[in-house]
Amino acid sequence: MSERGTPERIGKYHVLRKLGEGATSEVFLCKDPFNNREVAVKLVMQDVFNNPEHGKVYKNLFVTEASLAGKLVHPHISQIYDAVAEENLHYIVMEYVDGGTLEKFCDPQQLLPVERVVEIVFKCTRALEFAHRMGITHRDLKPANILHSGETDVKISDFGAALVATGDRTQVSAIGSPAYMSPQQVKEHPLDHRTDIYSLGVVMYHLLAGRLPFQASNNFSLIYQITNVDPAPPSSYRPEIPTSVDTIVKRAMARDLENRYPEWEDFSRDLADAFRDEKLSDRTQEFADSDKFNTLRSLAFFAEFSDAEIWEVARISSWRHCAVGEMLTKEGEPGTFFGLLASGQVKVTKRGKLLNILGPGECFGEMAYLSKAAQVRGADVTVLDEAKIVSIPTQGLAEASEACRHNFDHAFLQILVERLSMANIRLSGV
Repeated sequence: MSERGTPERIGKYHVLRKLGEGATSEVFLCKDPFNNREVAVKLVMQDVFNNPEHGKVYKNLFVTEASLAGKLVHPHISQIYDAVAEENLHYIVMEYVDGGTLEKFCDPQQLLPVERVVEIVFKCTRALEFAHRMGITHRDLKPANILHSGETDVKISDFGAALVATGDRTQVSAIGSPAYMSPQQVKEHPLDHRTDIYSLGVVMYHLLAGRLPFQASNNFSLIYQITNVDPAPPSSYRPEIPTSVDTIVKRAMARDLENRYPEWEDFSRDLADAFRDEKLSDRTQEFADSDKFNTLRSLAFFAEFSDAEIWEVARISSWRHCAVGEMLTKEGEPGTFFGLLASGQVKVTKRGKLLNILGPGECFGEMAYLSKAAQVRGADVTVLDEAKIVSIPTQGLAEASEACRHNFDHAFLQILVERLSMANIRLSGV
């Protein structure tokens, strides 16, 4: 132990510093010597499981979170790498995210721009939809359980209270943070993913308005309001919030299940549409992450890509609008990227002869990535109809995950087969 009571090691992990603590655990920044990375280690206090009143509950929470090690692998979920349960040592090893939680952005003096809140919540919906497909309902969504890094990068953490559909243990009730609980949760009704939709709606409200939707001096009053009162819209406290965003929060927080978003996809779609609201779009980057994700997901080229791989492509690519007549590649020039058409049309020519016309979802310049020889352009590519172009650097893709590269190779192969078939049809005169 160090002079201040911080352990020097937790298992095989060397402790760098303490990050924080709660009622039942302490979190330390540690070095993983085997994988040469920094990790966050949540160390459960030794006497927690011996608590006569809540010990069993705390043990269930630990076991639930530990059971998810290696399973929830998504760009917007804090990954659980390892879990250890020994007689006097219980800890969980997690991905370290250096920006802290979203709690600080609930302070009225530190509110994020509306468009950034929309982007953050969009990413949360995609992560929670992924968890839902795996049979997992979080049950304790709140700003303190959403980690923040960069402009809008977030990772959902702390799945200790989760409902796991494949679990064979009795699930603990009365778990969660009352201010963010759905009416169904405070009434201890059977729960599904729609309780998380409600809770994320409350998180969104808090980030937008700088206050919770319900203000109460005790839990009894809070529960009454959650189950009976319609909160004022976030724009009541922040007039620049567009009606479209108010509407999303209202539907996510609908008391009755039939009025709430039925699926995460519906919530995600409305957030992406709201981001394009003219009241937001003139204050945002030209291509929002939500736009990138939805555009890539809609293209047949990416049909076999997982959400995680779509996010990977969105991160390594660059996007731009191109005018009619603009030349995208020139024959004989080095090829350092390949392109995908998100919209519009381009023509492919060689020495002035038309080879092909490509539309949305089709790629060009891929030989610069596929060729093992010199990466030189074999044709000119020119914009025929105003286009949205996604450029992917060959070096960036070479450094992408194996699964992502495999899906690109498979998609390229399908395109090459289709082009060869069309060429054979033209040659045969059919």
